[in-house]
Amino acid sequence: MDIDGDVEEAARRIQVRFVTKLKAPFKAPPNSIAIPSNLTRLGLSSIVNNLLKAGKDEWNPEPFDFLIDGELVRMSLEEFLLAKGISAEKILEIEYIRAVAPRKQEEPSLHDDWVSAVDGSNSKFVLTGCYDGFGRIWKTAGSCTHLLEGHTDAITSVCVVKPRVAQGGSDQIVATASKDRTLRLWKFDADDSSDQIKRIRASKILHGHNASVQSVAANPAGDMVCSGSWDCQIALWQASGSDTGDVVSVKKRKKDAEKEDPQVEEEAKSTLVGHTQCVSSVVWPQDETIYSASWDHSIRRWDVEMGKDSLNLYCDKVINCLDVGGEGSALIAAGGSDPILRIWDPRKPGTSAPICQFSSHSSWISACKWHEKSWFHLLSASYDGKVMLWDLRTAWPLAVIDTHKDKVLSADWWKGESVISGGADSKLCISSDVCVL
Repeated sequence: MDIDGDVEEAARRIQVRFVTKLKAPFKAPPNSIAIPSNLTRLGLSSIVNNLLKAGKDEWNPEPFDFLIDGELVRMSLEEFLLAKGISAEKILEIEYIRAVAPRKQEEPSLHDDWVSAVDGSNSKFVLTGCYDGFGRIWKTAGSCTHLLEGHTDAITSVCVVKPRVAQGGSDQIVATASKDRTLRLWKFDADDSSDQIKRIRASKILHGHNASVQSVAANPAGDMVCSGSWDCQIALWQASGSDTGDVVSVKKRKKDAEKEDPQVEEEAKSTLVGHTQCVSSVVWPQDETIYSASWDHSIRRWDVEMGKDSLNLYCDKVINCLDVGGEGSALIAAGGSDPILRIWDPRKPGTSAPICQFSSHSSWISACKWHEKSWFHLLSASYDGKVMLWDLRTAWPLAVIDTHKDKVLSADWWKGESVISGGADSKLCISSDVCVL
């Protein structure tokens, strides 16, 4: 070796080959090279950028992450190889991917109170719910197009209802849940390009819970929604089809007219009973299956047709949030009254223990959400004021978003490459250009 003896240990070299699934111009030459074994992710990223910019007049350095045998490297190469028992005697194959971290922060969108709920499942807009009782539709950061008015208490949860068949033109249906014990369904034109904020009232008011409604979710068909409440019940409601409920008239708030706006009041089609404390979160990933989380420390999977639970996972903590996704859209992520985000795989027989636990937060977890197109990536939000991005292939967060100045109450993905979040600082924050795929 042509190095000084004092630095020989730090500069011990190993033969590596960098490979990637990324397309040009992100493909490095396939030949092997010798690199120092003490390099960490930043050093590896620097080497790959040098390889990629060779022969190019212009190259903007790109941050990368690195995988060895399918696991993300979060320490020096030498430490990783030692920890995993991998030999450095042969050529080591290192896969590189674009680092998952926001590259841009949009200007926060201000609300009049806590932003308790966000939904980014429609690429045309962001839906938010606020403690001032209003829902809002945002076309972009700072651009509110619709104000959903009618609730008499704080909104706790929102969801976009995706109809199987478009409800005439570009009409979109969204749902909101509130502490006023009701849910409301709203119709609006998602393509409306007016500069004026449109105030709209609900097309349906859903009555049936006798306590605050904490969570609402729509089925994939878009014809039903379910809700979880402090009354310990899960209610199922009709979201589309003919308006057959009791019609009531509500006067519109217009200075120049006394027109009456017809609203339909409906009761639940059925209820799912079994939880013994607040049902804090519901998701409806398949038409026949609902998942719920509760303050009774349990996560349940319900057969919608039978009306019974087919899975009951026990966690020793209050659970605030859950989502289903990942490999085979089968993994359950949940968070609650401690700083730990837990992942279960219900396909594994004979065990109810989490397959993975992330513990970088420092307070209660308020939201978690899988990326729609990735088996590995999900996000979490916490009362510690942070949103964290995770990859199942490492125990450390890929990125920490700390744009909020108070508790983060809700978070979601938007357009597949942005993270949206709402908090007790009354802000909707959008962190964009997140390269997951």
